Amino acid sequence: MICRFPAGSFSSQRGGIIGSLISLLFLFVLLIALYVARRPLLRLAGESWVVEDPLQQSDAIIILSDDNFFADRATRASELFRQKLAPVVVASGRRLRPSAGVAELMEHDLLERGVPKDRIIRFPHDADSTREEAGALAPLIAEHNWHSIIVVTSNYHTRRARYIFNRVIPSTVTVRVASARDGSFDVDNWWQYRKSLKEFTRELAGMIVAMWELRGGPAHTTTAGLCRPVPPPQAGVYSTPPLSSIVVYTS
Repeated sequence: MICRFPAGSFSSQRGGIIGSLISLLFLFVLLIALYVARRPLLRLAGESWVVEDPLQQSDAIIILSDDNFFADRATRASELFRQKLAPVVVASGRRLRPSAGVAELMEHDLLERGVPKDRIIRFPHDADSTREEAGALAPLIAEHNWHSIIVVTSNYHTRRARYIFNRVIPSTVTVRVASARDGSFDVDNWWQYRKSLKEFTRELAGMIVAMWELRGGPAHTTTAGLCRPVPPPQAGVYSTPPLSSIVVYTS
């Protein structure tokens, strides 16, 4: 029995094998290149989370809640205050007890770093996320008629914070973000340290959630119970928020 194969079948098979080998070789070269360039690529990924806006004279400096053990956010805020970039600093912090919380600790840190007590607004709230914190701060900003603010937060948190504040705070308010160094996130070698890797992963997940929640425009989030209002300052003196009465705001 004589078998007859279509003309050119061997050539097509040989061409397919050569094409597969070329594809595998290309993939191998690509993997080698990625391995060789892994450090610059990973460093670039870490740096992508850190932003620093050109800072100008503003109406207030706002420190976001949950400063680290070394009070790096408060340190950066006090530096900006001494540079006279704003006349008042807001210590925004979660409540841990009915009469105490993160805001009180941040106020203490600011006092230690030379910010006068009458220039500190202690702002306790019950926000569980950056988006909720921005929503809680929005009525405070409106009440004081601030048109520009400087938001101080940890370096790894700056990009997400800017994204959220620019979508939650009214567009009539100019939001600038200042980066505070943080020992938990080493931009140059974050992948080598557990805490830095944890922060990177959390920011990535948080950014995805923020983009989903704020898709299509500003958040429509009720901030009821999240904040305690601060009365307008009198004669240039800024007081702390009263611990009575809660105002319900919706954005």
